[in-house]
Amino acid sequence: MASKTVKVGSSVGLHARPASIIADAASEFDEDIFLNLAGEEEDEETDAASSLMIMALGAEQGDEVVVTSENEEAVEKIASLIEQDLDS
Repeated sequence: MASKTVKVGSSVGLHARPASIIADAASEFDEDIFLNLAGEEEDEETDAASSLMIMALGAEQGDEVVVTSENEEAVEKIASLIEQDLDS
């Protein structure tokens, strides 16, 4: 399982617009992609293909998010989106 920890770059955190962009990108992959806040239990993983679940994480700018998947390319793609300010 591939995993990467990144900091949220969006000024409003992972709210509506960033969550939608991330979920759309995650939906392009066949493998499941999961997000969770760094330091949280693994059973708190969030499906990255669901914008509502991403918003429910409550991740704010600067929070660390762990991206995991069987697909390393998917992890890199989603991690890079989380690091960007997707509100501009």
